[in-house]
Amino acid sequence: MACSFAAAAAGVSSAPTHAARALAAAPQSVSVARSAGAARPLRLAASRSARATRLVARAGGVDDLPLVGNKAPDFEAEAVFDQEFINVKLSDYIGKKYVILFFYPLDFTFVCPTEITAFSDRYEEFEKLNTEILGVSIDSVFSHLAWVQTDRKSGGLGDLKYPLISDVTKSISKSFGVLIPDQGIALRGLFIIDKEGVIQHSTINNLAIGRSVDETMRTLQALQYVQENPDEVCPAGWKPGERSMKPDPKGSKEYFAAI
Repeated sequence: MACSFAAAAAGVSSAPTHAARALAAAPQSVSVARSAGAARPLRLAASRSARATRLVARAGGVDDLPLVGNKAPDFEAEAVFDQEFINVKLSDYIGKKYVILFFYPLDFTFVCPTEITAFSDRYEEFEKLNTEILGVSIDSVFSHLAWVQTDRKSGGLGDLKYPLISDVTKSISKSFGVLIPDQGIALRGLFIIDKEGVIQHSTINNLAIGRSVDETMRTLQALQYVQENPDEVCPAGWKPGERSMKPDPKGSKEYFAAI
């Protein structure tokens, strides 16, 4: 596999050696276990207002994938922040902030620090959008702390501007549908959760593929725009300042005529 996950830092191991070997041999296509029974399809409910038609998608049930459109599974767990151990509870952000919740496979690996530090370097931009970032892996808080205390030039993280959560029980990864059961690690799942605690966006990459902070930011901005302007929708690649669309025959023609 393009991305081996044997521990990279001398003297610190974030997972047993056999787990690292299993990672290195992981296939490019990985199945995530689902709950019993086939997932029901999305139901689309349409409600017409005087101004436009609003479409609201709700997933089939709390135990089914996809999670988009459902309340995010709540959790409380230990984390490392500012080189201290803290407790993080997801529901504490309800009514206060948007949340970018992202999972990564293991500490002291290779693709993972590029993602984690990239989000940290852009933290102030997310903060201006009233958004918290939370990183999660199945490693212990002691492994997180050792990685934070390792210099970036040596494959470490250095100080981060957001918490790294420890999911040693794997219950958080499982509840968000990103756990690889036979390896005990998480795929690269990322979830955007709004201030009501509802998952509005998710993306899951396989182990060897890093994620884009730019695209996460763009998607968050689009989400916030349509929540502030509920009679509009954002077309492909939309960015702030660009033309949006009315989700009705007349309004959409105005958009297409202008592009």
